[in-house]
Amino acid sequence: MYLTKEAKEELFAKHGKGKNDSGTAEAQIALFTHRITHLTEHLKQNRKDYNTERSLVKLVGKRRSLLNYLIKKDILRYRAIVKELGLRK
Repeated sequence: MYLTKEAKEELFAKHGKGKNDSGTAEAQIALFTHRITHLTEHLKQNRKDYNTERSLVKLVGKRRSLLNYLIKKDILRYRAIVKELGLRK
């Protein structure tokens, strides 16, 4: 598997409230971003893998929904997570 339990805990500890905190929007956005980069690299090598392409589009949509939620809820949290993950250039 591309993401071990320890790597997930580290990701949640860095972007969430603790190593077992997978529920906050920031932790989920960080996890989705990690998965999106992994799938993007896979698609660079396997251009005709349409199932993975569909999964990637769905993940991007889920991440966008969470980011929209954060914009409405707390703009400072949104700006912090975007800056940490480098989503906007």
